[in-house]
Amino acid sequence: MKLPITTLATLLALGAGAATFSTGCAGSATRESTGEYIDDATTTTKVKAAFVKDPLVKALDVKVDTFKGTVQLSGFVDTAEQKARAEQLAAGIQGVSGVKNNITLKTAVNR
Repeated sequence: MKLPITTLATLLALGAGAATFSTGCAGSATRESTGEYIDDATTTTKVKAAFVKDPLVKALDVKVDTFKGTVQLSGFVDTAEQKARAEQLAAGIQGVSGVKNNITLKTAVNR
């Protein structure tokens, strides 16, 4: 049975699209799945919101990145208390499996 060229091309395109879709959404050790990406974006938003509500942490000074449930904090703060508070707030957010606190304390030269 011979298929018309357009039908064959359509079937090939659908097959390639299905292969891309099925592998494009899967996660790996270095890449998030679509669901993980959405969960991590939600977690990042919750952490940032907690920082905004907190009187001690200066939300604009701390950057938040989340990958597979682990939150990484970076930026510069004035005191060790602010650094510890940011970590405490992040760890208390539902969905956070760990916190990497890479926040740096400002020195007198950096202020």
